[in-house]
Order: sequence, then structure tokens, then C-alpha cells
Amino acid sequence: MSHLLRSAATVAAATTALAIGLAVPALAHVTVNPGTAEQGGFTKVAFRVPNERDDAATTQVEVNLPKDHPLAFVSVRPVGGWQVKVTESKLEKPVTTEHGEIKEAVTKITWSGGKIESGQFQEFEVSMGFIPSDTDRLVFPAVQTYSTGEVVKWDDEPTADGTEPERPAPVLKLVPAAGGGHGDATPSAAASPSAAAAPQVSAQVSAVAAGSPQAGSDTTARVLAGVGIAAGAIGTVIGLFGLRRPRS
Repeated sequence: MSHLLRSAATVAAATTALAIGLAVPALAHVTVNPGTAEQGGFTKVAFRVPNERDDAATTQVEVNLPKDHPLAFVSVRPVGGWQVKVTESKLEKPVTTEHGEIKEAVTKITWSGGKIESGQFQEFEVSMGFIPSDTDRLVFPAVQTYSTGEVVKWDDEPTADGTEPERPAPVLKLVPAAGGGHGDATPSAAASPSAAAAPQVSAQVSAVAAGSPQAGSDTTARVLAGVGIAAGAIGTVIGLFGLRRPRS
């Protein structure tokens, strides 16, 4: 009986170890965060790169941008200790979008020179737009290079049945903009100096026109001051006239 229990425990342990071993590659792949973005505007994402190797560091990360849905505007955020190279290419066939025709676009971003040690991860931030409205996802095939010279490609596209492929590529899901707008493409009115100044000017004009307590007290003080000056002047004139009259 004890022999059977030990055998069952051994099988269970082996099964658990196998399950964990199979899950590690799936958990360690390159991802894009957040995983969704609104169509039509701009978004900022971070490509998260974990290092699952015990005997090597990640020394280079390459992210390829889609050519079938090119992004007209791409900018990267500096990362300490890493150099970044942004590759812009001429498209084989111009792509017509709602914002115009795109003939050239950023097709690859490469980070190198730094290190992601074992058990660590690094995020590389990218701002991009306009997010296309004629597709529900963008795929960013990535290449991870290790200090040992090993190169791993994360370029498998999502499967039709929803199961995760062996080496999944980072995928950004696209959703319609809230309210039917264009995401973050239009600056808010609060950011405009003229828009911010207008309410202040209107408030000042309205206070005077409505006769606010502050405006009324100021006006009253000026009127009383004017009356006092006028009364003083009249008194002076009367006094001089009295001095000039002959005494009887």
C-alpha cells in the first residue's frame, strides 16, 4: 500500500513539474501592455520583456511594426543603459488611411546595449498613432537576443481557436473609441491657453455688469470722494467772496 502511495506521489510530482515546465515559456514571452487601445487616436504602450534564462541575460530586443497597417507617428521613451534604433522603411505599396496615404513608416525598433538579468524584466515604452480603424488588432513580432548568442523569435500570430501558440507575438487588441471619437488624437480644451483664459475674462466682465458688492462699494467710495472735493471747492469760493465784500 505504501509502495502504491509513493508511486502515486512520484507521478503527481512529475506531472506538476512537467506542467510548470510547459507553462514557463508561455509566461515568459514578450507582451504589450496595456493589451488594448482605442481606434483612431494615439496610444502609449510598453513592450514587456522578461528573462527566463538562468544562465544568460537579455542583451537586445527587436520589435517589428505592422506594414499592412502602418503607423504614421511613432516615438520612443529613452531607457537608461539602452540604445534605441528606429528603422523607417518605404512601404512596398502605399497604404491609404482615413488620415491620408502613407508611403513610409517605422517598421522596426531595436533596443540594445543593456541587460535584463535572470528573473528580471524590462519595459520599453512607445507612443504611436494614428491607431487604424479598419482592423481589430495589431501584431508586433519580437526578437529576443541573449548574452549567449541565442535568438528567440516571438512571432506566432494568434490561433483561430484562441489557444496560445508556442511562441506568441505581442498583440494589441483594438476597440472602437469611446463616444465614437478619435481616442487621444484631439487635445483637450483645458490644455489650450486661450480656452483657459476666456472664462476668467468673462467672469470679470460679468462681475462689473451685475454690480457685485465689491464693484458697488468701490463706486460709492469714488462718488463720496468726488462730492467731498466739490464741497470743499465751493466753501473756498464762498470764503474768498466774503473777504472781498466791503464792510458797512
